[in-house]
Amino acid sequence: MSELPPCPKCACAYTYEDGALIICPECAHEWSPTADAENAPVWKDSNGNTLADGDTVTVIKDLKVKGSSLVVKVGTKVRNIRLIEGDHDIDCKIDGIGAMQLKSEFVKKV
Repeated sequence: MSELPPCPKCACAYTYEDGALIICPECAHEWSPTADAENAPVWKDSNGNTLADGDTVTVIKDLKVKGSSLVVKVGTKVRNIRLIEGDHDIDCKIDGIGAMQLKSEFVKKV
């Protein structure tokens, strides 16, 4: 038997199948595992390459850091990115600047 995923709402490990749905006995959340895979967001860089958590990317344009005089220069490598939903969809740490968020349209995958 295959391992069922935990509940996305409450993280309960005791989920069970009922037909095409997976049900959580603790919070009564019901979901379809195929619908989640179809609706999963896909992030792409400026060249159309698919991005994933942990990738290394390079900045393709000088980016001013809002609220300071710092600038992220062209060619800056950003390692171990984390993808998030929203306008700025890359969460990362840049050496010399710190934690910040970038838009995927301003990076290319290495």
